[in-house]
Amino acid sequence: MSRYALIAAVVVADTALLWLDGTRGWTLAAYAVAVALAMAAMNRLPFAAFLAALALAVLTGGSLALLACTGFHAGHRISARRDVVLTAGALSAYVCVLLLAVQRSPGAQEPWISLARVVVLTALPLLAGRYVAQQREHLRREKALIAEQERLRERLRIAHDMHDSLGHLLSLVSVQAAALEVGPLPPDQRRAVGGLASTARAAAAELHEVVNALRGHDSPGMEEIDDLVARSRAAGASVTIGTSGEAVPLTDPRASHAAYRVVQEGLTNAVKHAFGAPITVSLDWQPDALLISVANPMPSRPLSPVGGGSGLHGLTERVAAAGGLLRVHPGPRVFRLVAMLPLVPVLAGATS
Repeated sequence: MSRYALIAAVVVADTALLWLDGTRGWTLAAYAVAVALAMAAMNRLPFAAFLAALALAVLTGGSLALLACTGFHAGHRISARRDVVLTAGALSAYVCVLLLAVQRSPGAQEPWISLARVVVLTALPLLAGRYVAQQREHLRREKALIAEQERLRERLRIAHDMHDSLGHLLSLVSVQAAALEVGPLPPDQRRAVGGLASTARAAAAELHEVVNALRGHDSPGMEEIDDLVARSRAAGASVTIGTSGEAVPLTDPRASHAAYRVVQEGLTNAVKHAFGAPITVSLDWQPDALLISVANPMPSRPLSPVGGGSGLHGLTERVAAAGGLLRVHPGPRVFRLVAMLPLVPVLAGATS
């Protein structure tokens, strides 16, 4: 329903109720105009429109549709303590006025009927509006978290590709230039080849700095896993983290970063495919290795196996570069991402 159709429906409904109650002439027309103005101001001034609806309800004993609409909109826009205090004060005043009117009017309805009216026409729309606003904010944070992790993953992929392709080519140029430099060449050519070798080494060093800069925004380690879990909880995920064994620092930066990425990938997949389900992160310190597990109930749509998606495939390579292993266990009820990282740094050439 469009905005103007909603305004017209509320004006017609509440004016008809007042007409059935015996109101005629200019009073009925003025009331219709007041309801229309309150509905028109609902988007920009939700709390003022809600207060106007309460005032009209007190004066006329009606305004049922107006109360419900403005109450829902005011609940949807509550964002600060001042808004809560203002709304609660207005509701309290409305209840007091209704109770006084019931007590002073002989043969009027029972007080509990008035209280039920307040709950149904004001409190419930306020709570419903607040609930819808919280759900929208929750979805927004969830999408922002997933988008940020996707951007960081793409940064890392670009850095990895640059290091593998350009670094390899520059290394070949440097090696070939060094081989020519020690060969039987005239002095001028030897100097030219030496300059070529120096340029290749400088280009490789500059590439290394660029790759480090690209990775710099995505190179947290073990010490930031708690912050990662806290951000996931703030986005609405139900995450618990447990540790066992005697924790020791990972001296290899690759292993520390790989541990962070395992937890990040597990949380991302759980939020994306099984949002709302409980997620368990386990850090088990063994004498010679760290075992990491991220588990969540099996989603209705199976996740891609390792190697089937860029995230898990890149993560497998990253864990292997640190001397570890990564496995996915899609059980019948629980999906589990498990990694083993050695506590002793591996040699640089062991994974090349």
